[in-house]
Amino acid sequence: MIRIIKRHFLWLMLLGIVAPCLSQPALDDAQRQADAHLREAHLLLSENKPEAAIPELRAVVALDPSNIDARGNLGVLLFFQAKYTDAIPELREALRLKPDLGKIQALLGMAERRTGDTISARADLEASFPVLVETKVRIGAGLELIEIYTTTEDLDKASAVIAVLRGLDPENPELIYAAYRIHSDLAREAILSLSLVAPKSALMYQVMAHEAARRGDTSVAIQDYREALKIDPKLPGLNFELAEMLHNLPITPETTAQAKAEYETALGQNPFDEKADLRLAKIIEDSGDPKKSYDLYSRAVKLQPDDPEASYELGKMMAAMGRLEEAEKLLEHAVQMDPTNAVIHFRLSTVYQRLGRREDAKRETALYQKYKDLKSQLRETYRELRLDPHKLDLEESGANH
Repeated sequence: MIRIIKRHFLWLMLLGIVAPCLSQPALDDAQRQADAHLREAHLLLSENKPEAAIPELRAVVALDPSNIDARGNLGVLLFFQAKYTDAIPELREALRLKPDLGKIQALLGMAERRTGDTISARADLEASFPVLVETKVRIGAGLELIEIYTTTEDLDKASAVIAVLRGLDPENPELIYAAYRIHSDLAREAILSLSLVAPKSALMYQVMAHEAARRGDTSVAIQDYREALKIDPKLPGLNFELAEMLHNLPITPETTAQAKAEYETALGQNPFDEKADLRLAKIIEDSGDPKKSYDLYSRAVKLQPDDPEASYELGKMMAAMGRLEEAEKLLEHAVQMDPTNAVIHFRLSTVYQRLGRREDAKRETALYQKYKDLKSQLRETYRELRLDPHKLDLEESGANH
């Protein structure tokens, strides 16, 4: 530490800032005083007395301006007292003395943003964010960076940051809300861009259909999908999406036939469309053709073995055919892929019951009731928020047949 003081003192002499030369005993005395103040500051911090520690740290900085410990701690304490203007010089100097202090740089960026220096804040937060290790610090810095990106409409960058943060804490409500805001803004930006570059295109009508469906306006969505198909009948995904809307209408022979035709067209255009395969299999099963529906369900499982819906539907059919061991494997895989799905737990409990596995059946019945109750609560929340509760359903009626 004495060597550091000597080096900086020499630079001051060369710049003409300091005229007299201090003796070695004076330097030793200054260092002893600095060490004493630093020890006292650490003691006060260990006793949870941050305000009392600040004067001690200031005294260290006055005696030893190159003390990274004192600079950094002083900057941190001032930051958390919301004295951002005072904190910035201390944090900045600590970072200058030791550039690899990621947390210090993150706090510096936050302080700069709070004092209106957005350009410096962005640079410091972008530099520190990738190297931060502690989850809370990284989330705090990431949220600050997201605010800067959304203000400057750098939504792709904001989306990349929120993806990292959600990976750290998937159930954090603040992060979930931030993700909602970012993705909503991205969607609006995309719609606006598409309306400018291709206002009368099939894709524009497809987007309009998505928005109508999101609002729960099925009839308008169907009209928009049909307009899109008139413009481009071979646009990928259109027939399937129209079929899904038709499938949401009250069941009549006419709506069922229309949905079936659209699913068949979708499969004709893309034989590997596993979801269209599944929906068509269900319609055919309900019409009384178990052989054909079994073939379609089997093909769906081969196309997408990890789709819980495909495994569930084929497992349910296997159980109806008395092929309980095969049904058990399929349903166990389905529940592994989608552990909160009440319908799958219910179906698996009936298979366990028929196999004589009463404890397993009891466990699955309890899980069925747990997730059924949770789904009812979610449906009520959806109604309060005026969202479409149909999106919660895989096949709610499956537990009833």
